[in-house]
Amino acid sequence: MKIAPLACAVALSLPLLSGCGGDAPPTAVVPPTPVEPVTPPKPVDPPVPPVVPPVIPPIIPPTPPVTPPIDFSGDWYLLASHCEKPRPNVWSDVQGTLTDEMKWMRSFFDASYLWYKELPTNLKMEDYKRAVDYFADLKTPAITASGRAKDRFHFTYPTDAWIALSNSGVELGYGQTWVRSVDPAAPRVWTLTMVAPDSPAALAGLQRGDSLVSVDGVAIGDTSTEGKAKINAGLFPAKAGETHQLVLSRAGTLVTADLTSQQVAKPPVQNVKLLDTASGKVGYLVFNEHNAMAEGPLVKAIGGFKAAGVSDLVLDMRYNGGGLLTIASELAYMIAGPGPTAGKVFEQLRPNDKTKQDPPQMFQATASGYKSTDPVALGAPLPYLGLKRVTILTTPGTCSASESVINSLRGIDIEVTLIGGETCGKPYAFLPANNCGTTYFAIEYQGLNSKGFGDYADGFAPTCRAGDDLTRAQGDPSEGLLATALSYRATGACPVAPMRNRTQAGAMQLVRPEVKEISIRER
Repeated sequence: MKIAPLACAVALSLPLLSGCGGDAPPTAVVPPTPVEPVTPPKPVDPPVPPVVPPVIPPIIPPTPPVTPPIDFSGDWYLLASHCEKPRPNVWSDVQGTLTDEMKWMRSFFDASYLWYKELPTNLKMEDYKRAVDYFADLKTPAITASGRAKDRFHFTYPTDAWIALSNSGVELGYGQTWVRSVDPAAPRVWTLTMVAPDSPAALAGLQRGDSLVSVDGVAIGDTSTEGKAKINAGLFPAKAGETHQLVLSRAGTLVTADLTSQQVAKPPVQNVKLLDTASGKVGYLVFNEHNAMAEGPLVKAIGGFKAAGVSDLVLDMRYNGGGLLTIASELAYMIAGPGPTAGKVFEQLRPNDKTKQDPPQMFQATASGYKSTDPVALGAPLPYLGLKRVTILTTPGTCSASESVINSLRGIDIEVTLIGGETCGKPYAFLPANNCGTTYFAIEYQGLNSKGFGDYADGFAPTCRAGDDLTRAQGDPSEGLLATALSYRATGACPVAPMRNRTQAGAMQLVRPEVKEISIRER
């Protein structure tokens, strides 16, 4: 999409930009990349600081396309990079005041925030000691019909951490993914949902369904300040090479694992298989993240399903928090095919009434040619199944770009059956705005499908409600969500059966870095 570019001096950045804040001014203005908002995970209290991978080499920004000129006359531009504490060796930072930082923020959001008319007018800058605290209150106070905050996706990130995490294709840790209990009145529970192949966790024998007992000798239920600090240090190592001991329970048997942290690449596509049913072959795959590494495996999986003549697809996105909307567009096209998608909008971003609306993103029928370990040639025609219906396994961990797949397919009258729990509800997008070392994320757009629908702030409700069955592997036909999907396909009715190990909304919450729930929109 075409977003008017903002100079690095304005301190707006994006994942592919590292020129801002260097020793010399950049030679080109790089357009920022709007992204869908995220809900920060809430690990063991107090909140865990972001996991920051080692510093990666700078990436040279691409030559920007020609775009219309933009008016830089507002206070937000004039006050950008006027910092209370300018960063050493950052050419764009100049000496300013805390008030300058807050005035920049207010001016910028008055111009770009989706609900700028609802911004509170009674906030006094002199009452705040930090810009991030002012930002936290600078949002709409409205609530949705369900009683949740209208803006649940208002957060900040240290700029260095944001650039490093968004540029990195790997994650620092042990290669495991957790869900945690969210009821403060109940005992603290952390359980493994996924273990990446060949990761430290996998090599130590950890499995889906293992429940955490202790970290470095500290019980998971320890609520002391010292105890929580030790648990956080062990679960979220600050650097590679740290060794920590985890004790877990597996069906009542204790399992001890000494894990050494490293950079782990988690496969975005897993468990690609054919399921034989009485009414034909069903394709199944686990899709965990819309990133560049996913393009090749998705193309290979869909191509294999097409060759096998599958009649249906079960897409397991129960833990997929988002990623590149281009990948989401490609996936939606490969499901529906050229007929229903021809000339149709995949997603249109709607800004506030002060901002010019850009052209929509259409369904993409050719490969983007991302560099990866399993690349697809740029412009290569994508395989497609041409399905009239698709089944998607969902939980509250199904967010952003994953919801765009659901909404876009329904926008072209593809029947989308959801099995599991409500999705997280993120129909919004924004541009990450950097100033004085902090990146601010405030909603600027709402995403709409081809029919103009984008009102799912409370998430998409499942067709059949079922619990995430942590006692069985994903892809096992007897696992709770997949078994429910196959039963509904066969009978047209939701099965009546007790749910095992519920992880839908109100019970358990997926734990992952904030950037794992960001969906990046490209031009």
